[in-house]
Amino acid sequence: MRHVAFVRNLNQGQRGHVTTAELVAAFVEAGCHDPVPFQSNGTVVFEGDAERAQDAARALAAHAGVEREVFTLTLEEVGDIVADHAPAPDAARRELTLHAGNRIVLDATAQAEAGRRRCVLLDTGVGWVVSLNARCRESNATPVLERLTGAPATSRGLPTLIRLVASLAET
Repeated sequence: MRHVAFVRNLNQGQRGHVTTAELVAAFVEAGCHDPVPFQSNGTVVFEGDAERAQDAARALAAHAGVEREVFTLTLEEVGDIVADHAPAPDAARRELTLHAGNRIVLDATAQAEAGRRRCVLLDTGVGWVVSLNARCRESNATPVLERLTGAPATSRGLPTLIRLVASLAET
């Protein structure tokens, strides 16, 4: 099964971050088949079990001294989220945030927290939320989800995910 791994706070090639080659090597060492990085933001598509992404995180820590959380969704789940949200006129301001918790309840408390960070929570599933930012090119949901769950989270803009799904449809 194809999965998408989202490595938290990783910008390949920047000072203090791993290279793309190191990232791919960690996924290979972890037993992920055919890992393909997408852009330079720590997004990796691979074949195999989702649990292997956690092994890749441990390999990164062991070999590159970089400890990062990794969240995964199946490629099908990412495709479904893109299909649901890409047609929206405000799609450029939407982002997917992944977290280690269960489904977030989109109640007044969660929306108030989101409002303090200039976003609105729109959709949720187990381990993910789609939000709408007040302005383009902002990423506000990561701190919202970290506050709501008490644990790390990571986000990718919907335009990035649209490009990811489109690029994989061509292969």
